[in-house]
Amino acid sequence: MVCDNARESGHRSVLPFTAVPAEVRLLRQATMTQLGQWGMPDALEEAGLVVTELATNVIKHVGEGASATLVLEWEGERLRVEVHDKSRSAPSLSAVGCEEECGRGLHMLAAVTVDWGTVLTAAGKSVWCEIPLEPERVCQRMKRAAAALQSYRPGDGMASAGRLRDATLKDSAVELIADLLHWTASCGFDPDDILDQAQLRYEAEPGVAA
Repeated sequence: MVCDNARESGHRSVLPFTAVPAEVRLLRQATMTQLGQWGMPDALEEAGLVVTELATNVIKHVGEGASATLVLEWEGERLRVEVHDKSRSAPSLSAVGCEEECGRGLHMLAAVTVDWGTVLTAAGKSVWCEIPLEPERVCQRMKRAAAALQSYRPGDGMASAGRLRDATLKDSAVELIADLLHWTASCGFDPDDILDQAQLRYEAEPGVAA
């Protein structure tokens, strides 16, 4: 099993595996579980594809039964996915006949990641890819907030355009925050503490001016 020898520290997970087809599915499942624990639902699809392609490439081009290692590392705004094996033969998108030699996997990886590459190591090589995280996470928060405001006061002309619509959204945001503070107080929480935590979380987002 893939997870038997897994070692995890902070936002880094190391998963040794054997390059056989049955292990690819288990490796993908282990990746989904890990990202779920890290709170990265938006990265599941891309990460699953990357892990599947990298592990499959080890089977095809290093050899079935080869020992390899998957490394997942959360680095700020990106999720880094690495697969280490004992071959020093580096894949290349520009190789003649790459469709046959490499398959379409590397082309797919280049399309769904922000960067990828190969590093030669003392024991062989690692192929790595990086998947963007935070911009999408911020985008999802904006979408959730907009949806909440649009439905919060449906009878107050939310479909209006321009300054009237902006003013209405602002008033709705203030009332929504006030109502949430009333709700937190009724549940026994400190509204000031809730506001402080929300402010700290907001200021910690990338791109937010201090």
